[in-house]
Amino acid sequence: MSFNPQNIAVLGASGAIGGAFKELLSKKYPDASLFAFSRSGENKIDYQDEKSIADAVETATKEKPLDLVIVANGILHDGKLIPEKSLKDLSAENFNRVFEVNTITPALIAKYFLPKLNKQQESIFAVLSARVGSISDNQLGGWYAYRASKSALNMIIKSASIEVARSNKNAILVGLHPGTVDSNLSKPFQHNVPEEKLFKPEYSAEKLLEVLCKLTPKHTGKCFAWDFEEIAP
Repeated sequence: MSFNPQNIAVLGASGAIGGAFKELLSKKYPDASLFAFSRSGENKIDYQDEKSIADAVETATKEKPLDLVIVANGILHDGKLIPEKSLKDLSAENFNRVFEVNTITPALIAKYFLPKLNKQQESIFAVLSARVGSISDNQLGGWYAYRASKSALNMIIKSASIEVARSNKNAILVGLHPGTVDSNLSKPFQHNVPEEKLFKPEYSAEKLLEVLCKLTPKHTGKCFAWDFEEIAP
């Protein structure tokens, strides 16, 4: 489609990919309104407070509905939290933290932002997911909480796409796999990644925007990689 969004929201804008999206979109669509939300910065948001999320969408849609929403929140490791290698590493604390960031937060963002998508033309709600969230593609095991959180996120995207389509035929809801990006999230796990497969955040954002510009409503509910390959459930 010929995509020319006039009102854009980026959530998780302080992260590597979120920040790259913010910069890329501001240059690609200089005439568009762009609201970049993060826990620090000009448009602050508290992802654990639903009122803060509701206030954010009201800020972004005071003048017009949203044409593009990018949700770039995510966690893989954090201090003592590291991906599990085996069952003996599982803990309720880690599961709760990973699901809170990777699944619950995007779901609550969807709750408030999806009703504000433009209904008069094609609009996109895109969430950063991951190939490791694919159940059928899981060949290595491990990473229990992270894999499960992304699988659950993909299911939320699918379910929401069905519901939203009933009232907004122009809405496109997708998950995005950005590849392995050189960021704090992937830093401890880059040693086995070939140099050509380790993307700069700016490159990943550019490739993902190319994917977004190819989408139509028939793609809603699916998950796509940076090269437009559909990720199997």
